[in-house]
Amino acid sequence: MILETLSEDMKAALKAGEKARLGVVRMLISELKNARIAAGDDLEEADEQKILTSYAKKRREAMEAARDLGRDELVEKEKFELEVTMAYLPEQLSQDDLRKLVEKHAEATGASGPQGFGLVMKAVMAEVGSQADGKVVSAIVRDVLS
Repeated sequence: MILETLSEDMKAALKAGEKARLGVVRMLISELKNARIAAGDDLEEADEQKILTSYAKKRREAMEAARDLGRDELVEKEKFELEVTMAYLPEQLSQDDLRKLVEKHAEATGASGPQGFGLVMKAVMAEVGSQADGKVVSAIVRDVLS
C-alpha cells in the first residue's frame, strides 16, 4: 500500500534532514488519511492512486498558475512537490502508447467523429487509470476522432 511506503519514506526523510521532501510526504499522508476517514474504511491501492493523481493534478495547475504570474520560486516548489508525488504513482504512459490505445478503443467501439468522444474516453480512462493525465488523453482522443 502507498500509505505504508509513505510512512517509511517519512521516517527516512526525517532522519536525513530533508525538510522539503518531508513536508511533501507528510502532505501526501494527510491526503490519504483524510480520504480514508471520509470513506470510513481502508482504501484500496487503486483508490490511493486516484487520490495521489488528483494531488498531482493540483500541483500541475498550481505550477501553471505560478508560471503565468511569473513566480519562478513557486514554480520550482510546485515542480518539486509534483516530482515527489509522481514517485509514488505508476509510470505514466507515453504519447505514442496512449495514441495506440485510443486508436484501439476507437476501432473497438466503432467511434468516428466527435459524437464517439465519450465512448472512447471512458474506455481508455478505464484501462489506463492513473497512468495518464485526463487532459492528455482527451487531446489525443479529439485528435484521433477528427
